[in-house]
Amino acid sequence: MMEKKIIYMDNAATTPVKPEVLKAMLPYFTEKFGNPSGIYSISSDNRSAVDDARALIGTTIGTTPENIYFTAGGSESDNWAIKAAAEAYRDKGKHIITTKIEHHAVLHTCQYLEKCGYEVTYLDVDENGIVDLEQLERAIRPDTILISVMFANNEIGTVEPIAEIGKIAKEHGVLFHTDAVQAYTRLPIDVDAMHIDMLSASGHKINGPKGIGFLYIRKGVKIRSFVHGGAQERARRAGTENVPGIVGFARAAELATEHMEAYTAKERKVRDHMIARIEAEIPYARLNGDRERRLPNNVNFCFRFIEGESLLILLDGKGICASSGSACTSGSLDPSHVLLAIGLPHEIAHGSLRLTVSEDTTMEDADYVVDSLKEIVAHLRDMSPLYEDFVKKNRGDSYVQ
Repeated sequence: MMEKKIIYMDNAATTPVKPEVLKAMLPYFTEKFGNPSGIYSISSDNRSAVDDARALIGTTIGTTPENIYFTAGGSESDNWAIKAAAEAYRDKGKHIITTKIEHHAVLHTCQYLEKCGYEVTYLDVDENGIVDLEQLERAIRPDTILISVMFANNEIGTVEPIAEIGKIAKEHGVLFHTDAVQAYTRLPIDVDAMHIDMLSASGHKINGPKGIGFLYIRKGVKIRSFVHGGAQERARRAGTENVPGIVGFARAAELATEHMEAYTAKERKVRDHMIARIEAEIPYARLNGDRERRLPNNVNFCFRFIEGESLLILLDGKGICASSGSACTSGSLDPSHVLLAIGLPHEIAHGSLRLTVSEDTTMEDADYVVDSLKEIVAHLRDMSPLYEDFVKKNRGDSYVQ
């Protein structure tokens, strides 16, 4: 029996570890197993490996190694930045500003802080998912201690005006944190030029291992320890260092940064080809997110009269791995909070599909996906009485939001 071809189009969810990354990691599982806190040579060698990784990662965002703190991933980094800042600056105030389209690691942390007596302003975004800078500045109060706005949205791919937000935050003396999990190594980042005080990133989004991330904390920012029990990470995050993960993350970051221009150029070409074909060949499809200010690998559409869950199941049957902006795949009947925030009605937001390519995605892969998508969408609409009624009433029309 012929093995089914798999086309992976969910690189925003996770990515495979590159062979070069795995090769760099393997010795630290076996002969280089020492605890970096030990005083013997195999430990000091590992401590040096961690230091080298920290320095390398610092260069990728324009900072020095002492500002890089290793974590277990993006969610931990987001939690640390927001909770620790809230605690450290509560004497100044208890007001935090974020947006309605943040990752749940930010939104749920903010909701937790609201239960602890903090006040959170959730900013609106426009139909493309972009923050209104004037609304942001108006929201700042004397007791505002933190602004947290993601660098690029994980669902619709919209890139926020991070440098402008950082400038506003700095002018008002407010800390600025950005969740850069999707943007890190796909977009140029300079924490000083962009006035970023804290930044979250994760290894498994950039062909590195799972279970490793970092939080950049600008020197002078008054952030408390997040995990107590040891002197690791300059006594701010206790626990034996994940040496294989740290080494692998650094190697992945090195490769991704070195080839950023070439990789993202390939991704944009495939992305734009898919968007153009879908818009030309599948009726009643809406592109979500900003057309220009967009992650190079992100394709996100809503297909009217389609349930995202059915779409994903049928795509999987053709060997295509994708995801839906709808939370229906996790058992919820509610559509994506991001799609609702950009103004889509529930019935359209339910029919969303996110395709995220990589530098290894070929045009042949892209065409196979779009061909399959056309077939599946047509099949699902053929079974929809709502679609049949709509077509009868709107012959010759096309869907615009």
